[in-house]
Amino acid sequence: MRGFGNWVCVVRRGLRRRVRYSSYRSPQYPSVLGPNLPDVWIPSTNTHRPQSSAIFPKGQTAAIIDGKSIAHDIKSRIAGEILRTKAVTGKCPGLAVILVGKRRDSRTFINIKLKACEEVGIATLIAELPETCTESELLNVVSGFNEDPSIHGIIVQLPLPQHLDEEKVMTVVSPEKDVDGFHPLNMGNLARRGREPLFVPCAPKGCLELLLRLGVQIIGKKSVVIGRSKIVGLPTSFLLQITSKADIVVSDVGIPNKVRGNWLKPGAVVIDMGTNLVKDPSSRRGYRVTGDVCYEEAIKVVSAITPVPGGVGPVTISMFLSNTLDSAKRAFGCTL
Repeated sequence: MRGFGNWVCVVRRGLRRRVRYSSYRSPQYPSVLGPNLPDVWIPSTNTHRPQSSAIFPKGQTAAIIDGKSIAHDIKSRIAGEILRTKAVTGKCPGLAVILVGKRRDSRTFINIKLKACEEVGIATLIAELPETCTESELLNVVSGFNEDPSIHGIIVQLPLPQHLDEEKVMTVVSPEKDVDGFHPLNMGNLARRGREPLFVPCAPKGCLELLLRLGVQIIGKKSVVIGRSKIVGLPTSFLLQITSKADIVVSDVGIPNKVRGNWLKPGAVVIDMGTNLVKDPSSRRGYRVTGDVCYEEAIKVVSAITPVPGGVGPVTISMFLSNTLDSAKRAFGCTL
């Protein structure tokens, strides 16, 4: 990526070329087919058999929610629907991913998303910009994808370098192609009664999908979501008072083992959305991935829990595939 200046590096399925912003045009996509699998994915309230259970004294059982298995089922059904859509329209969904800079974690997340797209038959286009790009250059690329009819979903990989305004960039992404669900219009409609967003953000959508597939009755339950805003400064006793009464606990704090077993109500369902890297000399990489919840303590108390990794993450990826497919179907006028 040398000598960019006013260039953007565009990559599609391993082929790389540099294109000026002012002259950028999306290439024609060849056929990209996923596995030939049946059925249409519809968010289901059917129960899903947990991967395994941990049996403890007094017969207590904690179900380990297998996100990988659930995600595989969702992706298989999406792939089948894409094949049927292509048979009717002659077109397949297209996704554009914009990466600014060379952050290793951002590249890892993108590679996971690209692999998932290839598995189900979504064509992908990547625009790579240098970390020193200006905000106007980035917005130029976003606007180009907004106007490209072969692109049905746009992802701007976050975080962006500090000199770029993330909120402004997300506002420029077309709400009709905002498959991350971050556009203010989609977020606002999600929060307002009687309004329906074009897209629901993938992580909370995946969280709800897990609960529904597990057969958890959400209505009438006491739920607590532990977020990042002021969580670090809240006294532990206050957090304990809240979580100990909750039937459903969702955590996305970003602090390893923040939620302890004695915080949790016996029989509660725990969705751990945290992804934290912890040093581990015994690991080949020198670190391991862990969640926000102290897993070894929680499984002795709760009725079901998502592991990290292998819980929420794979299902979140499948939700972004679902959003991209929904966007393409709207564009195609397809009701399959």
